[in-house]
Amino acid sequence: MMNLPRKLQTYTDIEGRLIIPHEVASHYGLRPGVQVQIENRTNSLRLCRSVAHLAKVYIEPTNGCNLECRTCIRNIWDEPLGEMSRTTFEQIIEGLRCFSPPPTIFFGGLGEPLAHPAIAEMVAQAKTLGSSVELITNGTLLTKDLSKRLIDAGLDMLWVSLDGATPESYADVRLGAVLPDVITNLTSLRDVLWTTQFSEYFVSHLFKPRLGIVFVAMKRNIGDLPSVLRLGSRLGAHRFLVTNVLPYTTEMCDEILYSRALNDAIYMSSMWGTSLELPKMDINALTRNVLYQTMLSGHPLSISGADLGEGNDRCPFIEKGAIAIRWDGDVSPCLPLLHDHRTFLYGYERTLRRYRVSNVMEQDLFSLWNLPEYLSFRERVQKFDFSPCTICGGCDLTEKNEEDCFGNTFPTCGGCLWAQGIIQCP
Repeated sequence: MMNLPRKLQTYTDIEGRLIIPHEVASHYGLRPGVQVQIENRTNSLRLCRSVAHLAKVYIEPTNGCNLECRTCIRNIWDEPLGEMSRTTFEQIIEGLRCFSPPPTIFFGGLGEPLAHPAIAEMVAQAKTLGSSVELITNGTLLTKDLSKRLIDAGLDMLWVSLDGATPESYADVRLGAVLPDVITNLTSLRDVLWTTQFSEYFVSHLFKPRLGIVFVAMKRNIGDLPSVLRLGSRLGAHRFLVTNVLPYTTEMCDEILYSRALNDAIYMSSMWGTSLELPKMDINALTRNVLYQTMLSGHPLSISGADLGEGNDRCPFIEKGAIAIRWDGDVSPCLPLLHDHRTFLYGYERTLRRYRVSNVMEQDLFSLWNLPEYLSFRERVQKFDFSPCTICGGCDLTEKNEEDCFGNTFPTCGGCLWAQGIIQCP
């Protein structure tokens, strides 16, 4: 995956048209003739990725798992479990050879990727595309031998779910797992990296795979977050991602930490009215309570020019140029639409139907990605002209994703917590 500098110098031509460097245009799919959305900000323009550009592919090797976590969708599922066949995976790889530059491949969905017996071989095959390859795991199956095989396969990023910093708090969420075992596995991974890549480190200054930690925040474990950050740092983590819990059960409804965040004024865009602009400031005994009260004053908030409301009504999967593929080859636009499931919004049950675009065994991935109706759907989601279900949440239409009060038909995304910055995925 290309690492572009955060700031680039460019220029306009004689007619005032912006000339974008070739490497940037390629990275974001800005080919001649594609439609691109531009957003007007206070002092800048935001150029969005073209919805015609495939940049990330989520592949679900299996929807089975070796754990029974409190937070898991399997608590309310009646779907059959399965794992991706070699034929299906090879069909995906062949389809991806048509895309340039090659997209990032992310192994993860609603199961444990390391439970697939051929996961190391799948990573190696994905690397033949020239792609950056990532994988998420609960870490319990990461034996020393499997660590070695994943390293040899060329895995670039390993994400590990870590929801507690003590054996008791960890086991309270991830039933059937033992934190010391996960730490031992990650320590072993680090040791193998030092053994196999020590000399290369001084050339590249970077071990691979890099380690990322994912923390699912809820009332029962939020106090562990600082300790999890310290633990991850000791294990050599390069990135941390914190997400809220998505409640699939009534028990988890009592664990959410965003009962106000969905419609709190501080998270609204400043375009909604008056705004409060704060500078960066020390958070200490003198300022902590004052800042807290200020943030609750009822004004949309920006800090050093960054609007906290910019994360609203924005699909992260469309922003990433992503697609999701189930273990059986069915293709969906995102992880939330990969499976039928039930969840809760404001304590009310929502039944969400999956959106199946097609299957990789029925249609090659390049043709599937460019289907006119699928492209139209991505354009619709990028504009995000859906009813504000996460703010309102008060009518029968919010109970499903079939239609909304703006006249949109299936699938509707107004109630999606990913699009409001509440739930995050790597």
